[in-house]
Amino acid sequence: MNGKFFAQLSFFLPLIFSLQTLDYQKIHQQAIVIDGHNDAIQRIVSGEDLAKLTTNGHIDIPRMRSGGIDAAFFAVWVPPYNKSQSYSKQAVKQIEKFKQFVEKNTDQIGILMKFDDFEKFRSQKKLIGILSMEGAHPLEDNTKNLDFFYELGVRSIMPTWNNSTSWATSATDENQKKIKRKGLSELGKKFIKRMNELGILIDLSHSGEQTFWDIIQTSDKPVIASHSAVWEICPHIRNLKDDQIKAIAKKGGLIAITFVPWFLDSTFAKKEKELRIKNSKLIDSVKKDWKGNSLSREFIIGKLLMNEYEKILPSVETVVEHIDYIVRLVGVDYVGLGSDFDGVGIVPLGLDDVSYYPNITRKLLERGYAEKDIRKILGENFLRVLKEVLK
Repeated sequence: MNGKFFAQLSFFLPLIFSLQTLDYQKIHQQAIVIDGHNDAIQRIVSGEDLAKLTTNGHIDIPRMRSGGIDAAFFAVWVPPYNKSQSYSKQAVKQIEKFKQFVEKNTDQIGILMKFDDFEKFRSQKKLIGILSMEGAHPLEDNTKNLDFFYELGVRSIMPTWNNSTSWATSATDENQKKIKRKGLSELGKKFIKRMNELGILIDLSHSGEQTFWDIIQTSDKPVIASHSAVWEICPHIRNLKDDQIKAIAKKGGLIAITFVPWFLDSTFAKKEKELRIKNSKLIDSVKKDWKGNSLSREFIIGKLLMNEYEKILPSVETVVEHIDYIVRLVGVDYVGLGSDFDGVGIVPLGLDDVSYYPNITRKLLERGYAEKDIRKILGENFLRVLKEVLK
């Protein structure tokens, strides 16, 4: 009797599983999907028209539509080594370029200025762009500049990139340099409190551990890590340890799992180094002749060497493993997604660009996640945090 029952069950399970996974596209397209971090503004500044389907990079409007994206955080990133103008002026130029792009495509995309804009734009079937600042050096140590950039539309700020500011130390500096002070200064605490007052989301990706804990103690609003992953799976300085994950959850925030291969798989860095040494002549040739920005250059190198990269890259499955870990540790309410598309040259297998986002939904279904929990991971958790922080 039992043997016959299990034989029948084993016959029907693949069919049930197949029917369930067939629904993943429908579930994905109906869900709110929010990407916590991308660097597409760099491509807009370089002159690319992301309103059209492109063959470069990872993001454009047609591929965002195909990937079921509702909203995305677009990073204003000023290279700290570029001192041709003040960091502030460079950031303003990037924002202006993004706004010009939006103005040319107002039927397709809008910029989120207040929380109510989310539903307004979504009801109009527009994509939603959320301006973030990756590294606070454009604030130039003046809290009044927070108000200035808030008026321009910035709604999320990372106190550091890989470089530190005078008031907050980065993960890179806390781990690699002998520095006199770690964490937030008194000025840093003023910045954090003013961000709370204005309704600017504080993003802990790139922050050093001491800075992380100082912000946790100082902020009275939820905080996020927009493009990080799990230290216990991949011990990289940009990833979060268990006590940090728990602290973000206790604060009511979230960790947005990134698609950056180095942060997902602890074996990848060594393998990639060997790959690049083996192909150094080709890489040097591309670098010598390349006229565009370094991000686009790395994308081209990745495409040229994809046959070899495919052998060592993590996959969409790896991304879901990081999601699983956080769900088991603190629950499904505190995890989201933050690709870092257009900020890296290579991405996991099965997540080739933003149009591949539904593969995450498919994998979550395969792992037995309920639809209501998948919706939280894809975007509802992010929406909850935005509602609590934004004005």
